Amino acid sequence: MNRMSSAEFDSYWQGIALQQEDRPLMATVQEIIAGVRREGDLAVRRFSLQFDKGCPETLELPAEVVRAAGERFKQAEPELAAALERAADHIRGFALQQKAQLVNFEYALAPGLLTGQRVIPVQRAAVYVPAGRFPLISTVLMGVIPACVAGVEEVIVSSPPLAKGLPDSRIMAAAHLAGARRVFAMGGAQAIAALALGTQTVPRVDVIVGPGNKYVAAAKRLLFGEVGIDVVAGPTDVLIIAEEAADLIAADMLAQAEHDPDARARVLVPSSTLADEVLQRLEIRLSGLPTASIARASLDSGGLIIIYQSKEEAIRIANTIAPEHLELHVAEPEGWVPQLRNYGSLFIGKHAVEALGDYAAGINHTLPTSGSARFTGGLSVRHFLKILTTLRCSPGPGYDQACQAAERIARAEGLMAHAESVLSRIPG
Repeated sequence: MNRMSSAEFDSYWQGIALQQEDRPLMATVQEIIAGVRREGDLAVRRFSLQFDKGCPETLELPAEVVRAAGERFKQAEPELAAALERAADHIRGFALQQKAQLVNFEYALAPGLLTGQRVIPVQRAAVYVPAGRFPLISTVLMGVIPACVAGVEEVIVSSPPLAKGLPDSRIMAAAHLAGARRVFAMGGAQAIAALALGTQTVPRVDVIVGPGNKYVAAAKRLLFGEVGIDVVAGPTDVLIIAEEAADLIAADMLAQAEHDPDARARVLVPSSTLADEVLQRLEIRLSGLPTASIARASLDSGGLIIIYQSKEEAIRIANTIAPEHLELHVAEPEGWVPQLRNYGSLFIGKHAVEALGDYAAGINHTLPTSGSARFTGGLSVRHFLKILTTLRCSPGPGYDQACQAAERIARAEGLMAHAESVLSRIPG
């Protein structure tokens, strides 16, 4: 666990900000993409046998297999099924509110110039759901439900096959609950390539969303442009700005650190005393945590306690880090909110715990990492929608003036055919 003053933060942050590209990894992913582009299903199956725990007879699961998994899940784990349904209701409600903000309109800028926009869904979207140590059943809901609310015709889930050639049964059940139409047993970079490019049996999608390991992230980065993506995910992270409540701080740091050794849990505190208390509570909580080995590795490699001198200084550091999750454990959090601008999601007050947002509060948990909250937000309905612009024109003073302006600009740029095209519409 690193501990430092705010004065030491800038040099520390500058030292870790520049990440070297993993060239061997990128070369491997480029080889996988080239193989899928060239051979389609054959390459997907070959890479699945090489990297995954199994490979199914067919990449797409029969609908009855997915439906049966959903029914078995409800019978075997009714309380968890009920919890997922409640979470789904909240996620759907929030997504509906987001969609309501994106509307069709037409607006007359001037007489004869009627501009507008149409908001329409993409035709086909895929949600990638990693398996890893734990099945990320919540990720299914976070990806599939906003796509369905957006109106996407065909929502696909792709998740790595396990030993029996099928994805985790809970992931299949969640896909059925969320409303996915098709489920594929594919994982890793080969799954991203198959979905982005299309194969003999895997349809080419318009958008791929969802988290994954560094191979999945690299494949999304390399294929962006041939397919839309949400974000290129890096290690998950949290930053907590706190004035008190050392035990809550420790609990929330460990909730982030237990994801994996690369996860980053950081806290800004106003005193050495609180920093000491946080360290003590971390040790106490680690002693009884089943995932302690992972959490400790995370804290040892990237955990951070920064002692800040003023509210303004804490805000500056938070905006510099641009965390995926930003928690405010302060007495008057509303006074901090207007100046905080770089984060994936903001959790306002000690009751707004990040783990609640991860699962059941309605907001999405697929968020920008590695500082990318400086320029983008998290997964939402908008990732599945296209905003298309329209223009209607009719002769009149406003139209004529716009044409004359366009003609002059086109000539200034040396594009004479543009100028003549516009000029030919003006009488006389």
